[in-house]
Amino acid sequence: LEQVPANVQTIGADQLGRRRSDPLPDLLNIDLGSVNINDTQGNPYQPDVNFRGFAASPILGTPNGLSVFVDGVRANESFGDTVNWDLIPRAAIAGITVLPGSNPVFGLNTLGGALAITTKNGIDNPGTVVRAGGGTFSRQSYEIESGGRSGRADWFVTGAQYSDGGSGAHNPSRVNQWFAQGGWRGEATRVHATATWADTKLSGNQTLPLSMFGDPQQAYTYPDTTANHLAAVNLRVEQSLTPALQLTAQTYYRAVQTRAVNSNVNDDYDPALAVGPGNQPAFNAYNNIDDNRWGATLQLNGNGRLAGRANTLVGGLNYDRSGVWFTQFNQEAPIQPDRNTVSSAPETLQTSLRAVTRQYAAYASDTLALTERVHFTASGRYNHATIELNDQIGTALNGEHRYSRFNPAAGATWNPHPALTVFGGYNEGMRIPTPVELTCADPAAPCSLPNAFAADPPLQAVIAKTWEAGARGRFDGNTRWNAALFRTTLDNDIQFISSGGGATNAGYFQNVGTTRREGVELGLDHTTGRWTLAARASYVNATFESPFIINSPNNSSAQALLCATCTDIQVRSGNRLPGIPRELLKLRADYHANENLRAGASLYAASGLYARGDENNADRNGMVPGYAFVNLDARWRIERNLNLVGAVNNLFNRQYQTYGVLGQNVFTAPGGQFDYSGTSFRSEQFRTASATRSLWVGLSYRFGGR
Repeated sequence: LEQVPANVQTIGADQLGRRRSDPLPDLLNIDLGSVNINDTQGNPYQPDVNFRGFAASPILGTPNGLSVFVDGVRANESFGDTVNWDLIPRAAIAGITVLPGSNPVFGLNTLGGALAITTKNGIDNPGTVVRAGGGTFSRQSYEIESGGRSGRADWFVTGAQYSDGGSGAHNPSRVNQWFAQGGWRGEATRVHATATWADTKLSGNQTLPLSMFGDPQQAYTYPDTTANHLAAVNLRVEQSLTPALQLTAQTYYRAVQTRAVNSNVNDDYDPALAVGPGNQPAFNAYNNIDDNRWGATLQLNGNGRLAGRANTLVGGLNYDRSGVWFTQFNQEAPIQPDRNTVSSAPETLQTSLRAVTRQYAAYASDTLALTERVHFTASGRYNHATIELNDQIGTALNGEHRYSRFNPAAGATWNPHPALTVFGGYNEGMRIPTPVELTCADPAAPCSLPNAFAADPPLQAVIAKTWEAGARGRFDGNTRWNAALFRTTLDNDIQFISSGGGATNAGYFQNVGTTRREGVELGLDHTTGRWTLAARASYVNATFESPFIINSPNNSSAQALLCATCTDIQVRSGNRLPGIPRELLKLRADYHANENLRAGASLYAASGLYARGDENNADRNGMVPGYAFVNLDARWRIERNLNLVGAVNNLFNRQYQTYGVLGQNVFTAPGGQFDYSGTSFRSEQFRTASATRSLWVGLSYRFGGR
C-alpha cells in the first residue's frame, strides 16, 4: 500500500461478516467513503452504486463508469456495461478493494475506479459452516460453505438462497447462488479454478410521483420483473520461471441470460379514440438478452533491480469477445384498477439485434524505488475495440464501430516516516459506447429502454483524465487516517437524456461535452479500550462543464428554444449532474463487551441531489431532499461454534428517497386511476421510497476448521 499513489479502500472479513443480511450494494454503501446509492427500482439487489460520482448499475440507461472484477474477471455485462449485483456470490467473497481513478491497467470503461473482489479458498476458510436467518418483509436466507485442503490441493464450495417479500408492493426477490473453487500448489506452479452459478428473479415497484406518496409503498404500474441466470468458469495458472519472474495465464467463460418484463404507459395512446385493440393505455415490453463472453490474459511479473534500484515490472496481453443476442417484444395492455398491466394480447417482435464486441489490449506498469522512501510508478494500456451490430429483421441497426487509444498513468509515493505516506498521481482512461447506447442515440426517436431501437448517429468514446493527491498514516498503533483530493474530467461524456411522456425511463444517449467530478475524501479509524470508532466524510461536486440544449418536457423550466413546439432546457456550465449528493457522512461505532459479544451502530447521512430530467437544476420541484438513517447490528458467540447475529435497519423508521426522475403522471383520475380523457395528465417529480424499519436475526454453526 505504501507504493500505491491513490486512496485505496478495502472491506475485509470482519466487515463482511457483521452484516450478513445486507445485499452487496448496501454493504458497499455503508462501509466505503464517497459511495452512495440511487434506488431506481425499489429492489435491494438493483440499485445504482455510485463512487465519486461514477456508477456501477444493473439498469440499462445508466452510463456506467466503474469496473467490477471478481477474481480478475470483469463482471460488467457487455450490452450496457451493467453490473448485476445479484450474480456476484455474496457468501464467497473474501475481500473487496476499491482502487479509485482512471487507472488504464484495469481496461476500458474504468473512468472513476475499479472494484476488485476476491473469493474464498479452502486454505484460509477450512471447515463447514451453515447459516440461516430471517426477518421483516418475509426475508429469509440459507447459506452453507465448506473448505479444506489435502496435500497440495485445496477446495471451497458455498451455496446460498435468499428470498425477500419486498418492502413495497409487488417487489419480491429470489436469489440462488453457488460457487466452487479448487486449487493446487506445486513448487513452482499454482493452479486456481472457479465455477459460479446463479439464478435470480427480482421485482421492482418503480418510482412514484410525489402526489402518490400518501402510500409510498404502492406500485406505479406492475409487473416489472428481471430474471437473471449466470454460468461462469475461470481458470488461472501461475508459473514461476525464476525466483524473480512469474508468468500468469488466465482464461474465462461467462454466460448470462436476462429475461425482463416491464410494464409501461403507452405514450401513443389517443384519448380521442375508443379504448381497445390498437389503442390501449399501456404496453408490456418483454426483453431477452443472451450474453456469451470469453477472454484470456497473459501476464508477466518481474521483480529485480534497475540502475541499482528495486524495480517491479508487470506487462500483459488481453483479449475479450462477447456475443449478445437481444430481442424485444411489445404487448399492448389495458390498465386494471390496481394498475397491473397483465394482458392476453399477442406479443409483437420489435427488435432482434446481434452485437459482437471484440477488445484487444496490451498493458504495462513499472514501479521504481527512486530512494528507500520514494517510489515512482508509470503505466499504460493500448486498447482497440470493435463493435458490430447486425439487425436480424432488417438493416436499420447494422453498423460497425471502432475505437482505439493509448492511455497513460504516472504517480509517486513518499514515505518520510514509517507511519506516513504522501501520494500523488495522474491517469487517463477510456470508455467506449456500449451496444445499447449506439442503438439509442437519436433525440428524434427516444427509447423506452431497452426497446424501440433505431438507426442512430454514432457516439464518440469518453476520455477520462484524473488527478489525485493525498496522504495516509497512523498514530500510536490505535489510529489510522487518510485524506485525498481528486478531480476527474470527462471529454465527450455520454449521458442518458430523459425525454418524458408516461414512461419515465424514455430517452436517448448523447455526447454532452465535458463533465467533471472533483472533491475530497477523509477517513479516520480509532480504537480505544473496548470501542472501535470510524468516520468517512466526502465532498463530491459532479458538474456539467459544457453548455448544451436537451429535450426535457416534464421540466417546469422547459422552453421552446429550438422550435415552437419543443420542450427544451438549457444546461449550463456548472449545473450539477443528477443523482449525486455533494456531501456524505458515515459514522461507525463498535463496542466489544467481551470476547463473545459485540455490538455496533452506523449513521449514514447524505445531502440532497437533483432528479434525472433536471439537468439544468431549475425544475420547480427542486432537489430530492437529503436524509440520514441509523442501523444497528450485534453478534453473540453463544458457544465456541454457535453464533447469533442480529441487525436493525433504519432504526428510527425514516422516510427518505435516494433517487428522482421527472415524468408525466397519468393516474390523475379519482382514486388514482388512469385518466382516459388525457386532460389531467401532469408533470411531476418521481421518487423511489425507502424501506421502512426492518429487523433481522440469524444463526450460524461451524463444523471443524478453526
